[in-house]
Amino acid sequence: MSDRPYLYYELTNSVCTTCYRKVEAKIVLQDDRVYMHKRCPHHGFEKVLISTDVEYYKRSRLTLKPGQLPVKFNTPIKYGCPYDCGLCPDHEQHSCLTLVEITDACNLTCPVCYAESGPHRQTHRSMEQVEFMLDCVVRNEKEPDIVQISGGEPTIHPQFFEILDAAKRRPIKHLMVNTNGIRIAQEPDFAKRLKDYMPGFELYLQFDSLEEGPLRELRGADLRRIRLQALENLNKHNISTTLVVTVKKGSNDRELGRIIDFALKQPCVRGVTFQPIQAAGRLENFDPARDRLTLAEVRQNILSQSDLFKPEDIIPVPCHPDCLAMGYALKLGAKVVPLTSMIDPKVLLQGEGNTIVYERDPKLRDHVFKLFSTSHSPESAMTSLKQLLCCLPMVHVPESMTYDKVFRVLIIQFMDAQNFDVRSVKKSCIHIVHPDGRIIPFDTFNMFYRDAKEQLLEKLKAEMEPTLV
Repeated sequence: MSDRPYLYYELTNSVCTTCYRKVEAKIVLQDDRVYMHKRCPHHGFEKVLISTDVEYYKRSRLTLKPGQLPVKFNTPIKYGCPYDCGLCPDHEQHSCLTLVEITDACNLTCPVCYAESGPHRQTHRSMEQVEFMLDCVVRNEKEPDIVQISGGEPTIHPQFFEILDAAKRRPIKHLMVNTNGIRIAQEPDFAKRLKDYMPGFELYLQFDSLEEGPLRELRGADLRRIRLQALENLNKHNISTTLVVTVKKGSNDRELGRIIDFALKQPCVRGVTFQPIQAAGRLENFDPARDRLTLAEVRQNILSQSDLFKPEDIIPVPCHPDCLAMGYALKLGAKVVPLTSMIDPKVLLQGEGNTIVYERDPKLRDHVFKLFSTSHSPESAMTSLKQLLCCLPMVHVPESMTYDKVFRVLIIQFMDAQNFDVRSVKKSCIHIVHPDGRIIPFDTFNMFYRDAKEQLLEKLKAEMEPTLV
């Protein structure tokens, strides 16, 4: 008898890429890669690449900690995941980061846009609607870790600063704005005014490439001058900024190391987030079978293109290890010291919430004080560095270590119909507020709950109704 050409690893549920009906899926290991095999009775067999690194995939499956519950769930369990989003009581993780989309309008028409925003869409949420959505986040989280004001392009909302004021009045620990940077580049006084919202404020600045070609492919315009001018204005006021890179295979994936090096030279930049394209929304010249990247591929590219991090420095994030990987470092003038590998994995898994208490890890403690405690004793020098970004821990450190001495790399992979894994999406911690107040995982929101897509969801629910007891 002959053997199968793969090793059967585990079983989960997915959805058919064509009709979005739930289907059984096998996870298999083959040729040093991880694949998903699924079969829809209506549309046949699919084989989807899940990871290009079997050992890292296995590690992510072992990097688990109990989920943290939200204060409140919003929808009942009836049809099963992913059809009950809102959050339902079967979801395993609270919202580490919650997006509040304040407009559908944008001053770009990006060929790749999960929200299909653009100048053709001119709907802005009213202040009343935005305040309601912010209150829904507080209802679920009590003291939300991170709220990200998004769009569309949020800076073109006519009441943008009123919205920031409304968010600041609420018990939100860290407020972010997701922006393409055009207004920040063109209006220096606009950038200056953003400084008033610090501390606990950060910009999530779109920054896909240092070259013209990939920018035109991903954004439809050569935005190099805009990006540099925006950073010049942000550096002037030292406004905490994360560069956000949407990554497409064969386009900008060879630039990841260069972008990290560039980011390290910007005083205002606290890190870089890499996001492989999610097959959702507007997808011009994008073939998921040809152009998609897995989290593992992005991680491998970073490691091969940058001398900063070693494999042990970029690790799975325990709250959602399948889809989040992190590495962070300390900036000491021209020197950058990776920090993640110094943390005992047990500390990550056993810490309270998202906190690493350095006193519990002697190796980390000794190294941090060696780096920072030249003028302070351990007893007198402790302070608390506020939570950095989605799922990154809070570290108790000497007072000489401030936020601008931290540099982080985060990889976020959002699932879509191709690689959707019910087991994994239950751990999703990046959520979005539906206009009606439901809190929905970002992955499923773009598949089932954005704009007219709920019509498909209602059709699927109608099919399931006769089978419910």
